[in-house]
Amino acid sequence: MKKTLLAGVALSASLLFAGAASAQLKMGVMGPITGSNAAFGKQLTDGAELAVEDFNKAGGILGQKVTLSKADDAGDPKQGVSVANKFVGDGIKFVVGAFNSGVTMPSSEVFAENGILQITPASTNPKVTERGLWNIHRTCGRDDQQGSVAGGYIIKNYKGKKVAIVHDKTTYGQGLADETRKALTAGGMKEVLYEGVNTGEKDFSALITKLKNAGVDLVYFGGLHTEGGLIVRQMRDQGVKAVMMSGDGIASDEFASIGGPGVEGTLMTFSPDPRLRPEAAKVVAAYKAKGINPEAYTLYSYAAAEVVKQAAENAKSLDPKKVAENIRSGAKFKTVIGELSFDKKGDITRPDYVVYTWKKGADGKITYVQN
Repeated sequence: MKKTLLAGVALSASLLFAGAASAQLKMGVMGPITGSNAAFGKQLTDGAELAVEDFNKAGGILGQKVTLSKADDAGDPKQGVSVANKFVGDGIKFVVGAFNSGVTMPSSEVFAENGILQITPASTNPKVTERGLWNIHRTCGRDDQQGSVAGGYIIKNYKGKKVAIVHDKTTYGQGLADETRKALTAGGMKEVLYEGVNTGEKDFSALITKLKNAGVDLVYFGGLHTEGGLIVRQMRDQGVKAVMMSGDGIASDEFASIGGPGVEGTLMTFSPDPRLRPEAAKVVAAYKAKGINPEAYTLYSYAAAEVVKQAAENAKSLDPKKVAENIRSGAKFKTVIGELSFDKKGDITRPDYVVYTWKKGADGKITYVQN
């Protein structure tokens, strides 16, 4: 009897430990893995993948191994909602993404209704965090901040010059262009041209003709690297020497690949390069060992996962609502992009934009360098 009892206790204990060992925390990462913005989707997935790999090497989150599901939203709001619903069905509780503001907003509503916490590394439209949702956060800045920095730079360096504003009609692109326009207006400058183009467009000759006829000195573009690169290339082909200025949507080496030599001198607002932070050195080395350049949003994605982990540990809970409460409590999180804290809306509390210029390096490669 005693032996049987002991055997039973031993069996119960082994089952208990086996259950604990097999417990899994499900996270998801979503972004445009295919399509014209696939370079950014790769940055988001690269960031989340290494973060989860590192978490699991250190014992997971609150003792649970983390599994990561990747999903392609193709930069399309409808597909983003489909991804969100799939994540709900799969039992995912924490999501890194999306990239496009126009995808993040509808997907965040699905997540909010289903108890899922979301942190976007890249969606900068102010409305992302202005809708009163409990679950949405971002490790990047906002377009009203970015537009203010861009507008201030233009006013300081191009006062009395002719400025055109062009956008790609998306939530992100037009939103950023309008915030920059607002800053220019406040500084007493008025653009000579305000135009919208379509994403996926290849021939911008009609736009270039308008820019040429207006004699513009600077073209501010609200949009992403594909259209931005094509516009610069076609401007140069048609003899338009105006400087282009844009935002974080062109922060990919593919911008130079698409735009060619003419992108040299392009101005860009983005955060201080996180790859140069001492906090990021170990992680940057790990990426380079994998043959990955952790440019632009890669480390912002890694940091988003770090915030989830640290907030869960602070709250001693994997309940997404309790984790969200900790994120918005004013707690400080040590991440690869520096120390972060969040306000009650889910925005980071530090200003996060500087101006870069695309320049040719000693190796002949054109990339962005902080001014």
